[in-house]
Amino acid sequence: MEQKKNKYSIIVPTYNERLNIALVIYLVFKHLPDVDFEIIVVDDGSPDGTQDIVKQLQKVYGEDHILLRPRARKLGLGTAYIHGLKHASGNFVVIMDADLSHHPKYLPRFIKKQMETGASIVTGTRYVTGGGVHGWNLMRKLTSRGANVLAQTLLWPGVSDLTGSFRLYQKSALEDIISSCVSKGYVFQMEMIVRASRKGYRIEEVPITFVDRVFGSSKLGGSEIVEYLKGLLYLLVTT
Repeated sequence: MEQKKNKYSIIVPTYNERLNIALVIYLVFKHLPDVDFEIIVVDDGSPDGTQDIVKQLQKVYGEDHILLRPRARKLGLGTAYIHGLKHASGNFVVIMDADLSHHPKYLPRFIKKQMETGASIVTGTRYVTGGGVHGWNLMRKLTSRGANVLAQTLLWPGVSDLTGSFRLYQKSALEDIISSCVSKGYVFQMEMIVRASRKGYRIEEVPITFVDRVFGSSKLGGSEIVEYLKGLLYLLVTT
């Protein structure tokens, strides 16, 4: 009965996700049948027609359930969340990727965990029993795991998966944390969780299996690794 009081705003940043967005939205509706939610798609001017697909979905599910809040061009993940947050009417905010690497089937577990614990943040983790990564080669797994261990060692955030981006936030907590973040792109997720930890927010974890993107190409490359290391040093100095 509790769930009726809470509303969840699910922010999904997109760039060229025409092939994935309809399935993601379908799965959210499938797995949250008794939950009050809205999906806020923040599209950064995708040239592949992502926005046209979202407009079609609005006709199916209703504009009160699917909000399209586009931006003119690619402006980065961190600012996409801030943009989406401005339009969020829920008292909880979910952040998830549009490429099916974050399966909506985990959303009920996030909600349940939050309601049981009263946590300000519930984050999906790949690095505990029951979690994992599917579809990555060994090098990618080692890089991710190494990045995570390095961050753990230096930053002591009290969570097992720093670079994951599948999370449920109390909206007030997210607004507070996001206002103190300065990173862009890949490092942004890590900064959010480190700042939350430093501010004393209660963080709980739910094991998830991350699935490498089904359609389209991965956006992680060598430049992201350099950005990550720079971000790590920045957080080490400033938090």
